[in-house]
Amino acid sequence: MKKLLLLSLLTFSAFIHSQESYYDGLDFSKSGIALKADLATRITSTHTNFLVYTPGVWEASKATDVNPENSSEVLLIYGYAASGELSRTRGINDNGGNQGEWNREHVYPRSLGNPNLEFVGPGADAHHLRPADVNYNSQRSNTIFAEGSGDSGNVSGGWYPGDEWKGDVARMMMYMYVRYDQVCLPSRVGNGSNASTPDDMIDLFLKWNVEDPVSDFERQRNTYHNNTSNTYAQGNRNPFIDNAYLATRIWGGDPAEDYWGIFTTQDDEAPTTPTNVTVTNITTNALSVSWSASTDNESVSGYEVLLNDNLAGETSSTTFNVQNLVPNTDYAVTIVAKDVAQNKSTPSTAVNIKTLADTTAPSVPTGVSISNQTGSSFQVSWTASTDDSGILNYEVFLDGNSVGKPTTTFLDITNLTPSTTYVVTILAEDIANNTSDISTPVNAETTDGSNNISEIFFSEYVEGSSFNKAVEIVNLTSNNVDLSPYTIKRQSNGIWEAPLSLTGRTININDVFVIINTDAIDVKLKAEADLEVPNETPMTFNGDDRVGLFKNDVLIDIIGDLNGTDVFSQNETLRRNSDVTGPNTVFNIQGEWSFYPINTTSDIGNFNGTLSTTNPILEGFKMYPNPNHSNRLFFNNTDVINITIINVLGKQVKSSKIASNESLDISELSNGIYLVKITSNKQLITKKLIKN
Repeated sequence: MKKLLLLSLLTFSAFIHSQESYYDGLDFSKSGIALKADLATRITSTHTNFLVYTPGVWEASKATDVNPENSSEVLLIYGYAASGELSRTRGINDNGGNQGEWNREHVYPRSLGNPNLEFVGPGADAHHLRPADVNYNSQRSNTIFAEGSGDSGNVSGGWYPGDEWKGDVARMMMYMYVRYDQVCLPSRVGNGSNASTPDDMIDLFLKWNVEDPVSDFERQRNTYHNNTSNTYAQGNRNPFIDNAYLATRIWGGDPAEDYWGIFTTQDDEAPTTPTNVTVTNITTNALSVSWSASTDNESVSGYEVLLNDNLAGETSSTTFNVQNLVPNTDYAVTIVAKDVAQNKSTPSTAVNIKTLADTTAPSVPTGVSISNQTGSSFQVSWTASTDDSGILNYEVFLDGNSVGKPTTTFLDITNLTPSTTYVVTILAEDIANNTSDISTPVNAETTDGSNNISEIFFSEYVEGSSFNKAVEIVNLTSNNVDLSPYTIKRQSNGIWEAPLSLTGRTININDVFVIINTDAIDVKLKAEADLEVPNETPMTFNGDDRVGLFKNDVLIDIIGDLNGTDVFSQNETLRRNSDVTGPNTVFNIQGEWSFYPINTTSDIGNFNGTLSTTNPILEGFKMYPNPNHSNRLFFNNTDVINITIINVLGKQVKSSKIASNESLDISELSNGIYLVKITSNKQLITKKLIKN
């Protein structure tokens, strides 16, 4: 927040001292997820006073958000555009819910939590509750944060908090994530990418943290809440206000300011190279490594353990255990020392070892069961096998013929014959290609195909932030359904508008059809879309617009009460309950639908396990040459496929989209064993790649 008078150097030094004392005992030689975990423990254990929303948060805000230039006022986050001018303050006691007053803005919107933050716990955490103008706060609503410039306001695809507030917002989002973990994911509240971070932190907030440094206004909030003699103090602090560089140390990105001066020094001298590297306890898939400590002109902050030049892990000690290795495989083990300034030593002399050969087969799959039988399909599931090196995949057989190699413990099998009994058996394969014995045979019988389900229907409705809008249709009938007779319409103010034609489209048995607004920014919606519709009717519905499924222009299913005009489902996701098997022209909101928070899209593309895991595109799929002695990998795909390559340490090392007759350059991969995940049309197979 670039906005307020700076404190004196003396006062600032006092801040630094108090901030460091709060973190006494923490090991700041750590970085990444390890440092994040330690900070989470500290800010959770010191959060001793859980405020009530009323009056606790009101009173805390009147103490922490006082305008330093006028103690009878509070500062408004985002500012407020009144008569074309930005109003940044309100009277300290002008709080409430009426026009001209200020209220408590959940900077992390309640409905974007997982689950809804409500008004207790994270929903009443004062570190993200700020004074905001009532009307302007309503305008922001639950819109996710997005890049912009200048003053705050709506931007394409989201809400920009303004140049002077974006750093505050970023650091609040970081606090909420570290404090509440999966409940407050940055990826749900901001329009950005987490591809370069080790978790769900997004680049947008890292960027804002750098561009808008911490202000003394933010620091006064931490000072108040850390002092438990204050009635409405929580007891904990926001670490990223105390030192914005902590975000850089955890998540990377461009360096933020290091207010403590312990991470970004003028030190450019690297530690000495680790010596006496010793590898012990070598098994089929693990080893232990130890070494003599390095020295440094300042101090050694930690070590990197590398296998075949790939990072296996980091530690502040001189021992490390490595797991998830490949049996009977050569590894070169090296150690690199580093200091707090991120100077790194040269790698130690490599110790070459070979993991033990694995000759032990996995245990036999048990608990094989059959479910979801139709005239042409059923699902097979089983209890996971065990193995000393790790399971690579399973192989499922029908009447002795292989029908799939899933990595999960279930498989949906389709294209079967009605009223037919099949013998199902399964074996497990480990990463060393040892296979278990065949499981005990289980009979599976398809139905006669007459499941009494004769019509398709809506299975999901997403009324998310901005253009994140989608509807899903499911086919539980016994036949593939031609969608040509079907249309979708929006009803606004009781009037059915222009129809969306589905001519030329088909839904297969036990599959779903997902329609989204083409301007949607949700990654899951984009990935699962079967049809993208321009930003026009019907895919511009809001919480008071009804959506109807028509067949031959006759309404057969509806989301929302017919001819109603009130809001029935705004800023949330509706999912049809799993026991629903057909359409309904009467919207039974209590009996047939379940509600989920805004932008909940995790189940889109699937209804009650209907999505098939077999796919003609991947049947008979080949990847060659394998073992690979060259720098190119070829595939026999006839459609676009997504390739993800993972090394033996579980780290993604390459990702690419490959069209038909294209090859993949793997020259940057070191020799070794990799898992290659191939996805196409929502389907997945995994293959092992040997590069030498």
